[in-house]
Amino acid sequence: MWQKLVQAWKIKEVRNNLIFVIAMMALFRFLASIPLPGINVAALQRYLETNQILGMFNMFSGGTLENFSVVAMGVAPFITASIVFQLLGMIFPKIEEMQKDSEQGRQKINQWSRMLTVPLSVIQAFGLIAILKASSVQIVNNMNAFQLVTLITTVTGGTVFLMWIGELITEKKVGNGTSLLIFAGIVSGLPSMIQRALISYDSSQLVTWVGYAVAAIVTIVGVVFITEAQRNIPVQYARQVRGMGGGVASNLPLRMLMAGVIPIIFAVSMLIFPTVIAQFFIQAKSAWVADGARWVLMVLQNQTVYAALYFALVVIFTYFYTSIVFKPDQIAENLQKQGGFIPGIRPGTPTSEYLQHVINRITLPGSLFLGAIAVLPVLIQNYTGTQAFAIGGTSLLIVVSVVIESMKQIESHVTMREYDAY
Repeated sequence: MWQKLVQAWKIKEVRNNLIFVIAMMALFRFLASIPLPGINVAALQRYLETNQILGMFNMFSGGTLENFSVVAMGVAPFITASIVFQLLGMIFPKIEEMQKDSEQGRQKINQWSRMLTVPLSVIQAFGLIAILKASSVQIVNNMNAFQLVTLITTVTGGTVFLMWIGELITEKKVGNGTSLLIFAGIVSGLPSMIQRALISYDSSQLVTWVGYAVAAIVTIVGVVFITEAQRNIPVQYARQVRGMGGGVASNLPLRMLMAGVIPIIFAVSMLIFPTVIAQFFIQAKSAWVADGARWVLMVLQNQTVYAALYFALVVIFTYFYTSIVFKPDQIAENLQKQGGFIPGIRPGTPTSEYLQHVINRITLPGSLFLGAIAVLPVLIQNYTGTQAFAIGGTSLLIVVSVVIESMKQIESHVTMREYDAY
C-alpha cells in the first residue's frame, strides 16, 4: 500500500488531486469548528452522548453536529435526497430507465437530487432544532423568528456547500467525495474519543477494553475480507485464428459486497428522517397525530427496536444498492456481443438469470456482516453499560471501507500510468 502511495505521489496529476482532496477535507473541518450562536454547545455534546440516533447522525454528518457549526447538517440531506430518487426509480419506470440507460438521464437525476437537498435540509434543520428544544437539557437559547430563520438558512447553505465540495472531490477520482467527508469527520474525532476513554478508564473495565480491542481487530479483518472477497465466474470467449477454431478462457469477478459502506449511510438516514418528521407533530392539535408522533419517538429510542430496525435496513439496502450498481442484463448482453459465454449456461436471458442468482447468494453473507457490525456497538453498550466507543464499530467500518476504496482508485491511476509508459 505504501509503495503504491509513493508511486502515486510521484505522478503530478495524482499528486495534485490528492493535495486538492486533502485541502477540501481541511476546509470542511475548519467549517465544522465554527459554532453558530444560540446553541449551548456543552449541553449539546452531553445530550449527544445519551441519544443513540443523534449520536449516529453526528457521526454521519462528520462530527459537525456536536458544535452545531455552519455545516451542522453535514451531507445527510443530500444522502436522503439520493435515497428518495433511487426509491422512486423502483416505482416509476421512466426514472428507472433514466438511471439505467442514459448518462444524461443520470445527470438529470443527480440535478434533481441537488435541488431536493435544499428543502430536505430546511426540514431536517427545523426538526433537529425542535428535537433539541424538546430535550430536558437547555440546549437551544430563546430566539425569535428572525434568528431561527437565519440559523436554518445558514446550516442549509452549509449543506449545499458540502455537497458541492463532495462532488468536486469525487471528480478527482481518488475516492467518493461524500464518504471521504464522513471519513474526515470520524478521523478528526478519534483523538478526543480516545482521550475521553483514557480519562474515564478504570481497572475494573479491563475486560471491556480487551473486548473493544478484539472487536476492533475482528472488524478490520472482517471488513477487508468481505470487501475483497469475490466469486470468479468462468467465461469462455470463442474466436477464429486463421480459419481454425479456438477459444480464450477468462473470469468474471463478482464481489461479495458491491455496495460498500453505502447501505449503512442509507440505513442511518432512514432512521433519522422519521425522528425529524415526528418532531413536527408532537404539538399537533389532533390528539391521535400527537400520540402517533410520540409513539414513533418512543419506539426509535428503544435500543432493542433501534438495533433490530438498523440491522434490517442495512441488509435491505445492501441488496437494494447492489441491484442498482450490478446489471446482469447488461453484462449478459455484453458477453453475447463479444462472443463470450459461461460454460453450461446459454447466452442471453439464462446468463442474466444465472448471474442474478449468484449475486443474490454471495450478497447474503456480506449484508449480514454489515448489519452485525452496525448493531455491534449498540449491543456492547447494552451489555456493558458504557458509552465509550459507542459508535466505534460503525466508525471503524466506514474508515476501513473508505481507505480501501480510495486505495483502489489510486492504484488504478498508477497502473494506468504504467501501461502508458509502455
